[in-house]
Amino acid sequence: MLGVSVVVPVYNEEGNVEKLHQEIKRMCVNAGYDYEIIFINDGSSDKTDQICRTLKPLKYIQFRRNFGQTAAMDAGIKAATKEFIATLDGDGQNDPADIPKMLEYMRENHYDVVSGWRKNRKDTFMKRFISRGANALRYLLVHDGIHDSGCSLKVYRRECFKGINLYGEQHRFIPAILEIKGFKVGEMVVNHRARTSGKTKYNWHRTIKGFVDMISVWFWNKYASRPLHVLGAFGILFCMLGGICGIWSIVLFVMGYKMSNNIIPPILTVFFMIMGVLMFVFGLMSEIMMKVYYGTHVDLPYNIREVVENTEEQ
Repeated sequence: MLGVSVVVPVYNEEGNVEKLHQEIKRMCVNAGYDYEIIFINDGSSDKTDQICRTLKPLKYIQFRRNFGQTAAMDAGIKAATKEFIATLDGDGQNDPADIPKMLEYMRENHYDVVSGWRKNRKDTFMKRFISRGANALRYLLVHDGIHDSGCSLKVYRRECFKGINLYGEQHRFIPAILEIKGFKVGEMVVNHRARTSGKTKYNWHRTIKGFVDMISVWFWNKYASRPLHVLGAFGILFCMLGGICGIWSIVLFVMGYKMSNNIIPPILTVFFMIMGVLMFVFGLMSEIMMKVYYGTHVDLPYNIREVVENTEEQ
């Protein structure tokens, strides 16, 4: 019997969680899975909490406040106990009925990850436009072979997440992160449904955060093991500019120009030299220190208030 953990972050989805839970349960029963359903309430302010507590079977994780979808996804994945993990959004737009097909596709092709591709999206024009732009940029930077990294409907082997912590908006780039680790990633077209209740949680703030995390993934993929290849190159460039400005200052001095009347070349010399040195130190240090910080398991970028397990009566 196949063991599947279904992980669903929810935030202000009082109109969707009960129906979604029923769909997931029906899918798992019909497929004959040994299953668990995990809902992570990311600090909802509506009746999502009250409704989730009535659902069975359910492993329910309640955050103390809103920490974001990536944090909720990470908490749910860490709480999963089955061999395979399926993730999807709590808005009901992902179809749980696709999960068995994705798991079958994964096993037939020996993938470690299968990501959903919402080829025919049921979203507003602006949301689709922004998503396509982000996907095009991600294709240029990350090269993970995925058409639709923003689709939360994905299936994984649980072993993929050993030693991995997610933060920021990195849930979009999990396939890319796992591919960097050497896991085999696939993709298949999935059903996408129109939202029937609630409001979308996506806005320009999340778009900017996603772009920043995309740069982080790109940098980690390209230069994690050789960071000075990029920072050192910038450092050398700044030092060369400083050297040029230094030569410019010397030439002016030799030609008899008073430095008090030509302070720009000396200032630029000092500026570029300092920047050259700092480029060898700063940018990389912040990224590596963050990964080390979250990788120590001493602290996590979210805080769980309560874990409730509702089991069905025999």
